[in-house]
Order: sequence, then structure tokens, then C-alpha cells
Amino acid sequence: MLVIAFVLFTVANPEQADAIYGAAKNFIATDLAWYYIGLMSFTLFFSIWLIFSRYGGIRLGKDNEKPEFSNFSWFSMLFGAGIGIGILFWSIAEPIYHFQSNPFIAESQQLTVEAAQVAMRISIFHWGLHGWGLFAVIGLVLAYFAYRKGLPLSIRSSLYPIFGERIYGPVGHAADLLAVFGTVFGIATSLGLGAQQINAGLQYLAGIEVSSGNQAILITIISVIATISALTGVDKGIRILSELNMHLTVLILALFIVFGPTAYLLGAFVTNMGDYLFHAVELGFWVNPDPESLWQGWWTIFYWGWWIAWAPFVGMFIARISRGRTIREFVLGVLIAPTLLGAFWITIFGNSALFMELFGNGGVTAAVNEDITMALFKTIELLGMGQVLTLLFAVICTIMLVTYFVTSADSATLVICTLVSMGHDHPPARYRVFWGAAIGGVSAVLLFAGGLKALQTASIVAALPFSVVVIMAIYGLCKALRADRQHVRMPVEETAEKVPSGV
Repeated sequence: MLVIAFVLFTVANPEQADAIYGAAKNFIATDLAWYYIGLMSFTLFFSIWLIFSRYGGIRLGKDNEKPEFSNFSWFSMLFGAGIGIGILFWSIAEPIYHFQSNPFIAESQQLTVEAAQVAMRISIFHWGLHGWGLFAVIGLVLAYFAYRKGLPLSIRSSLYPIFGERIYGPVGHAADLLAVFGTVFGIATSLGLGAQQINAGLQYLAGIEVSSGNQAILITIISVIATISALTGVDKGIRILSELNMHLTVLILALFIVFGPTAYLLGAFVTNMGDYLFHAVELGFWVNPDPESLWQGWWTIFYWGWWIAWAPFVGMFIARISRGRTIREFVLGVLIAPTLLGAFWITIFGNSALFMELFGNGGVTAAVNEDITMALFKTIELLGMGQVLTLLFAVICTIMLVTYFVTSADSATLVICTLVSMGHDHPPARYRVFWGAAIGGVSAVLLFAGGLKALQTASIVAALPFSVVVIMAIYGLCKALRADRQHVRMPVEETAEKVPSGV
């Protein structure tokens, strides 16, 4: 009812809706920036603490359980569901925007080598450890209570140490509904961005006009495919598509390295990682002191809102595929592997574009400023590989956009259905059909309501109520782990009894 009411209100009163959503976004970006920034940094440090804590050896399931999926399948699914389609949209456009202007460089440094390095630092920061720290914590909370404590695989279970059996009443319903709401608008943001870029790819390949109507048609077609994939479950459709995504990702990154400035790109990755890690804590706690500046609201706060809105979706999906792993293995895998691949991806795509601007004939900046959705395809064209290879690159990237689009949509559909069916592993097919259509409908409405601006606003606003649930879930996990301490220490004590006192 909440989702339908939002859609009807937006369609019936687009101007009023735009004003309300804009006011809400501006309030959060100016008055609550400190809150979003503090929460994201806290979850990162909490996830790191879990790795080194005494609880790291606890298995998410029975003590002798083994992981259900191989490491490759596991990583492919969590990366594809987590950021695949979004990073395709922003991996070139974002560095180019920061290259032109950001609060960390003076006007005299804009469009210089120094500005390029700062641009890459900011871009990797927005896709790096802070976001995956949040995903790791929420995914761990869900997996721990579901597979270790036998509670439903839903957000409400994380509140059991606080509310007890009352999680099966209004308190639990509210927590799950906030998760559904955040998931719908978080995924709608990604699907809207994906539809825009697929449309740009089709224009580049076949001359199809870029328009809201065509993007709505694309959303409809791909939502149908995603719903069919969701009906097949995790083991079949989602796993196969995720592995296809990963193979295509490796292929396109390899092609960029081979046909791009190879030595520059590989050197840039080492530099970017060192530069990012050196500044990560500083960036993670920076709140823009200039009340007139809109930069942090449009970038960092948008990203943090997007990550928070996505947290129930990605967290639950990661939990679904992580049974049998230890807490330490889980958190390390979720933190490190996607961050490294994300940083490598942004380096290969972003630094290729920056190399053209700094040492080549340029052209990417002008293309981004004219139409952000064309950033990827313009960069491919400017690599100068010849007509055939350029066309091949563009086709592969368009296919990747479609497969990542489908993977994100079918994963989100399955997660929402799990939430509304009290953690059922195989929710009814009618749920999957309804929510597959609902996600597509919200994406289309947001595009018609204001394009990129409306998508950014939706993610930032949807994140606010769910952020309260995040804090309560972390508290519930800590309380449960403390109660579990005796179980964790028992093997050590039993071993100590068997060791001779002189050893």
C-alpha cells in the first residue's frame, strides 16, 4: 500500500511530489549529513572489530556445516547484487565530474594531474570499504540469527535480543516494512540508472532515441526477465547470471587494459589503492563545513543513502548465499574482495578516461557534461581501436548492463518476497511476480518524475527510517554475541584441560 500510494501520488501530482522530495533531500543533506557519515564509519569499524574479535570463529549455521556455494559463485553473486549496475554507470562519469571540481582541490588545480588523483580517491571511497562494511554487518546480523539461532531470515529477527517474542507483532512488522520500503527505492535508483545507460548503449549501437518512454519500455522488458529469473530461485537463474556477469566483467577489464594505456593503468591501480587507504579514515569522517556547498549532498550523502537503502536487500541476499561460513570468513570476504574489484574496475575505466583528458585529445569531459549516460560509450570510442573492436566493446558493455540489471532486479525481488513471507526460503510465486512488477513500476515512475535527481532523492530519503533499524540490529547482534560467549570459549577450555600443566 505504501509503494502504490507513492506511485499514485507521484503520477497525479508530479510538481508537488518533486517539491516535497526535494525538500526532504535538502534537509537530510544539510542537517543530517553528520548522521549518515557517522553511521557509515561506525559500521565499518564495527565490522573490522568482528574480524579480530573472539567471535570470528563462530559458524553461520551448525558447527560442522560447510559453505553452500564455491568462493567464485559466492563472490560473483554478492558483487553482482551489490554494485554491478551502479558502478557501470558511475565508473567513468564520477571521476570526470570530480576531475573538474571538488572541495579538496583549488580552482587553479582543476583539470590537472593532481585533480585526477583526488578524483580517483573520492570515487573509490564512495564505492569502497565504508559501503561494504555496512553490507557486511547487516548480512551478518541476518545470517547469524537465521542460521545460528533458528529465527526467520528477516530484519525483525535482529531485534529479538531487544524485544523477544514481540518481534512477531507490530514491532517486527514495522522493521520488515521499512526494509521493504528501503529496498524498493534503493533498487529503483539502480534500475533507473541502468535503464538510462542501456538506452544510451542502444542509441550508440542502433540509433534508438534516448527518452523516458524508451527507458520505461526497457524497464518493463527487463523486469519481466528478472521476474522469470527470480521464479527459478538462487541456485539456477541468479547464480548462472551472476557468474556470467563476472566472466563478462573480467573480459571487458582485460580488453580495456590491453587496448588502453596498459602501464599507466596498472601503475594507477597501485597508486590509487595506496592513496585511498591513506585517506579513507579522513574522508570517512569529513563533514563539509560550508553550508552553501551542495557537493557533499549530491555525492557522499547520496551514496551513503543509496548504500543504507540497499542494506536490507544486499544484506539479506548475502546472508542467503553465505550459510556455513564463519563470521571472520564472511566479513573478510564481503569487505575485501568487492572493494578490491570495485577499485580495480573504477581505475581501469576512470583512469582510461582521465588519461585521454590529460595526455590525449580529450573528449570524455565534454561528453559527460552533455549526457552523463554516454560516458562509457564515448570512452570506448576514444580508445581508437578501429570500428570493429569499438563496436564489439560497446556490445559487450550493453550486454553487461542488461545482465547486471536483471541480476539486481531478480535478487531484490527474491529478497522482498522473503521479507514479506516471514523469511521463507521459497516464497510463493505470486509474491515474486507482484514485487518484480512493483520494482519496475517504481523505477519507471521515478524516471518520469525527474530522472537522475528523483532517483538520488529517493535513495537518500528511503535510507533515513531504515538507518534506525540498522543501529538497533547492531545492538541486538552485540547482545546475542555476548550471550554466546560461553559457547565460543568452551572448545578452548576443553582443550586446555587436556594439555599437561608443564606444557
